[in-house]
Amino acid sequence: MTVRIVLADDQPLVRSGLRVLMADHPDLEIVGEAATGVEAVQLVTDISPDVAVMDIRMPGMDGIEATRQITARPATTRVLVLTTFDEDDHVYGALRAGASGFVVKDMAVDDILAAIRVVAAGDALIAPGVTRRLIADFAGRPEAAPKRSPQPVEGITEREREVLTLVGRGRSNTEIAEDLFITVATAKSHVSRLLTKLGARDRVQLVITAYEAGLVTPAR
Repeated sequence: MTVRIVLADDQPLVRSGLRVLMADHPDLEIVGEAATGVEAVQLVTDISPDVAVMDIRMPGMDGIEATRQITARPATTRVLVLTTFDEDDHVYGALRAGASGFVVKDMAVDDILAAIRVVAAGDALIAPGVTRRLIADFAGRPEAAPKRSPQPVEGITEREREVLTLVGRGRSNTEIAEDLFITVATAKSHVSRLLTKLGARDRVQLVITAYEAGLVTPAR
């Protein structure tokens, strides 16, 4: 299957670099490029790509608002956030807007391409180590804090609550299985049930739920 991609970044060199990276991978096809959030939303509306690789900082409509508008539509396009990580303060906001994961601009080429494929396949985010690093950084920032007192998550079992807490800490299914002394298949089943019960799009939204429910406290 070919993954159809829209690149949204206001820097032509970044778009050109990504285009070169994907040229040797026939399963990845760039079907459109945008320099602003408005252009990105319009392109996604017009051609319904599988993945929109979205920069956060763009003139006019930024990547967060563009992500919100794209994910609010019934189309199946998923958003992969393009970030410098050390500079962008709004990645948490992008996740809340519906992004399915991250591409850090200084990541290895194979990791960037793998992230696109993972998101296109309907999964979320990339390597758990990257997940943990991003979570630890952004969850501790003021804009990541819940605007209200944490509320308990209703409708899940105690075991599912334990799994949700571990997902919030960036654990992979294998690590959850090891922590709870269960099989990987069982851990995966618990995560799947959590996605269904909580109406979460993907694992990233489970991470957000865990933080907003107070199940995971950022390290200070």
